[in-house]
Amino acid sequence: MTPAAPIANSTSPMGWFSRIDAWLDSKGKGAWIAAMVLGFVFFWPVGLAFVFYMTVNNKWSKKMLGRNCANRRNRRNNMMNTYSSSGNTAFDAYKEDTLRRLEDEQQSFEAFLQRLRDAKDKSEFDDFMEDRAKAAASAGNETREDEKEDA
Repeated sequence: MTPAAPIANSTSPMGWFSRIDAWLDSKGKGAWIAAMVLGFVFFWPVGLAFVFYMTVNNKWSKKMLGRNCANRRNRRNNMMNTYSSSGNTAFDAYKEDTLRRLEDEQQSFEAFLQRLRDAKDKSEFDDFMEDRAKAAASAGNETREDEKEDA
């Protein structure tokens, strides 16, 4: 936190809004958050005005969110960038071999899962067709019995 310049030493006359802004800046993010919460507690439009003002004037949105999200994104990209060289050729060869083996295993496992799904689908479809054939056969028997009774 960097405190704002002291209010008493300012050369230009400041309005009440600028004085409040400078005072809250000198107290840090906690003061801004407390003012926003108190604004919502006592009169919700004041709290909403604080949220709007802090967002539009970048009081803490870029500092609070931008750096953390960028660091997290960079860390994730660095972890996902597995093909970068470590400088050790033996390790790089081992890493490439291991990654290739893992990718092959993943592809074969996904193919296995697809075969299982296909077999399950075929089994369910065969059961459906068998039930349908039984229902059609029993309906056919009922109509034959009705015809015999009518004759």
